This record gives sequence, structure tokens and C-alpha cells, in this order.
Amino acid sequence: MASPALSPDSSHEGPAPAGSPTSDSENLSPDELELLAKLEEQNRLLEADSKSMRSMNGSRRNSGSSLVSSSSASSNLSHLEEDTWILWGRIVNEWDEWRRKKEKLLKELIRKGIPHHFRAIVWQLLCSATDMPVKQQYSELLKMSSPCEKLIRRDIARTYPEHEFFKGQDSLGQEVLFNVMKAYSLVDREVGYCQGSAFIVGLLLMQMPEEEAFCVFVRLMQEYRLRELFKPSMAELGLCIYQFEFLLQEQLPELNIHFRSQSFLTSMYASSWFLTLFLTTFPLPVATRVFDIFILGFVHFGGFFARFGAALPVCDPALPSQYFQKVIPHQFDSCPDKLILRAFQVKYNPRRMKR
Repeated sequence: MASPALSPDSSHEGPAPAGSPTSDSENLSPDELELLAKLEEQNRLLEADSKSMRSMNGSRRNSGSSLVSSSSASSNLSHLEEDTWILWGRIVNEWDEWRRKKEKLLKELIRKGIPHHFRAIVWQLLCSATDMPVKQQYSELLKMSSPCEKLIRRDIARTYPEHEFFKGQDSLGQEVLFNVMKAYSLVDREVGYCQGSAFIVGLLLMQMPEEEAFCVFVRLMQEYRLRELFKPSMAELGLCIYQFEFLLQEQLPELNIHFRSQSFLTSMYASSWFLTLFLTTFPLPVATRVFDIFILGFVHFGGFFARFGAALPVCDPALPSQYFQKVIPHQFDSCPDKLILRAFQVKYNPRRMKR
């Protein structure tokens, strides 16, 4: 099978310079840097507009000037959104050229966030899932029976239970989620079905039809080596936990000592991070941005998990562990860019993390 569309760069594995997501931006032309600056401005306006709306909804007393300010920000945002729509339309239509000639800029744009309406096709292009032979087998796989069916049925009700698409036993979301998980269990009988993978498929189904989601999931499992996490031995998961423990001990020693004193083992909270690619850790809009980064391509799981796990803000060791699990991840609700910037500022040596 072909490898993912964009080759991972070494900056994923080494330290990034402070104040910049990656060193790639240093090699961009002035026009490309200006484009990235516009996208940053759009993200800033989106955040400001969101905060403004919350403020207006929370108070009935708003001055005329605040309304004018909000209107002006929305106007500026609409122009930037139009520019972004045109840009990403060009990227999709000229994908091969962008991949060959503008790969660094493309990576930076993806790290800034793929627009929602383009996310389905861009994810497929990134992992080369647009024309896979296995897509033709999908309808036939659904006619077959799988030994994992009962297990899948049991788990899908617990996958995004609050999301409208998946609510209800007879919902369309639960049905197509079952279909994709069942089909994959038949093409990869060694893995079959493993709890946690349904969240990844669920996110794909929020973006694209089930046949396309199936193809992307197959590519992620095989070419991105996600299946190594879900094998019965779960040896790769154990390695990821070991790597994160090493990073925690090295960079957050006080927190690490506190967790150990409370018998709060890394596997108790980080296993779900790794098996769901943080989809059950962060709010969905933030988790989707993190998934953009994953599908862009990482050399190994350790780099991805180490960066985003260590990017969570340092908490007071005196606080209960539940605070670390439930409160801290929501600090990025309004600005996922801060999380991504923080993740790429995490410094570690992958050679020292080898078991």
C-alpha cells in the first residue's frame, strides 16, 4: 500500500523553537508567511467573536459600542473566511502540486486547522484513501457475519452518547458505526474489534459517508500502524505508556511523584488518551484539531502522545487527580491553537525514550 500523502518531518520528533509550532515556518516565503498570519488573525477573530457572543448572551445590558465592535469583527471574519474557502478549494483541486511543491506551507496550514467543510476530503487525501480497492469490498463485508458483532453492539451505545448523530439505539449514527466496525473486524481478524477504536471511526463518520470512513480507518490502522495499539497483546500501548511516563518523570517530576504517592498510575488515565487519540479527552472541536495533526503524519506514536499529553497545563500536585482528568483539558475549549502551539514546544529526545 502507498504511504500517507505527506511524509512526516523530523520536527515532529525533536524540539520546536519557542513561539512557533514548527521550524518549517522559518523556510516559508514572505507571501506564505503573510497567508499564515491571515489564518492566525481568523482564528483570533473566531475566538473573540465566540467570547463576545457568550458575553452578550450572559448579560442583557450591552452598550451600542460593543454591538458595533462585534459587527465589525464579524465583518472582518467573513472576509477572511471567504479567502480561506477559496484557498482550500484551490489546495484540494491542485493537491498533487501542493504536495510536491508546497509541502511545508501545506503542513503549516493543516496545523492551523482544516476548515470543517474541507476536512473530509483533506483527511482522505492526506492518508491516500480516495481510491482504495477495499472500498469495493465494503458492501460484501456487510453481508457477512463477524464474531465481534455482539461486542460491537454493546460498545457503540457508549460512543459519543451525547452527540445527536449517535443518540438512540436505532439512530443512523449507531447503525453506520456498527457497519464500519464490523467490516473492519472482518478484514483484520487478528485485531477484530477493540474498545476505543469506535471513537476514531465515530469522528470519521461525523465528516464523511460510511464507505469513505471505512477506507480512511483501514489506512489509519495499517499505514499509520494504529492496529499495533489494538493487537491482543497491546505491546505498543505498553510502550506508549512507558514513553509518556519517562517524559512525565523528566519534565514534571513533582506531578509524577504526587501521582505515584496517590497510586494514580499512568495507565489509569493515559490508556484512553492513546487508544482514542485524545478524542475522549478534549472537547470535540479541540480533539478534531488534534486529529488533524495526527493524520498529517507522525514518525511514531511516542512523538504524538508525548507532545499532546505533556502539553496539558501543569496542575498543582495538591489537587485531586480528577482535576487533571476532567478540568484541565477544558482550558483549551476556546483556543485549540494554544494547545497545538504548546504541544510543538514540548522538547524531548526520542532516543532516550526507547525501552
